[in-house]
Amino acid sequence: MSNLQAHPDEVVGVGGSSVGVEGLTLLAPREVPLGGPRAMLVQRTLPHRDIRTIGAWCFVDHFGPTGGGAVMAVPPHPHIGLQTVTWLLGGDVEHRDSIGSRQLVHPGQLNVMTAGQGIAHSEDTVPTPSGHRPDLHGVQLWTALPEGARHQEAHFEHHAGLPVVTATGVRATVFVGGLDGARSPAATYSPLLGVEVVLADGAGAALPLETDFEHGVLAVEGAPVVAGVRVPTSALLHLDAGRRELAVEGPGRFLLLGGTPFTEDLLMWWNFVAREHDEIVAARDDWEAGRRFGVVDHPGGRLAAPALPTTRLRARPGRRHG
Repeated sequence: MSNLQAHPDEVVGVGGSSVGVEGLTLLAPREVPLGGPRAMLVQRTLPHRDIRTIGAWCFVDHFGPTGGGAVMAVPPHPHIGLQTVTWLLGGDVEHRDSIGSRQLVHPGQLNVMTAGQGIAHSEDTVPTPSGHRPDLHGVQLWTALPEGARHQEAHFEHHAGLPVVTATGVRATVFVGGLDGARSPAATYSPLLGVEVVLADGAGAALPLETDFEHGVLAVEGAPVVAGVRVPTSALLHLDAGRRELAVEGPGRFLLLGGTPFTEDLLMWWNFVAREHDEIVAARDDWEAGRRFGVVDHPGGRLAAPALPTTRLRARPGRRHG
């Protein structure tokens, strides 16, 4: 997915709120339109003014359920320096990219695109067999590639079968990294975790955690109780590193995201994750000139890049200090 804001900021989001427990911060989402006045609205929690990354996770959008209304229609656009991770809860989306991939993704399946030094792609809602708009619901995530991996050739993965961990009233699908002995086949370039957890009414569990990971819990249905905190739908609860397990209670559905704190400063602008202003300028120039990113076999036109700000962009750490 693209960040389709007409005037993308280097840093976005409002302040997080303390929940009265040390090491926990609740991040409220902000509403962002993907496109023009009839755009699909998404709820964005990362990047955030105070907490910009969770491990290498650097971008979190929750969209839908759309109720058969707005659709995803994201025309070809470029990426560098990141992975896109598409996770659906309802509806289907078609991915096309400039290295020749064309792949439907259904709920419970995973699309991962590693942009490396440059790729372009599109994502579009797929109508139902009767031709109606589907009830689209899902999450779009980006991970920042570390220095040693961010200049690689682009590639794409689709995983239809993912490991599932179950207990009474609890179902956890591991789509990135590993949990309780179950491991996703998706490629990662830094220590990461991505799990969808579904909790029945009255169900509870203690999820094992890597103590050197920081974590985030994004509620996508209901308002599950996590570490004693009720997390509203589309909000993200950040948990500092050092926890061995996480107490959760239903009903609800959430994504558990985690990773070792990302120590490299990042420069995020539009659809690019870089380190220096000049990298952003070069990527934008290449996209506008039709260089580097290739061509997507898509019936629509390409997405034009927004204008750069008049001041130099600066790389920033994953946390705001002071």
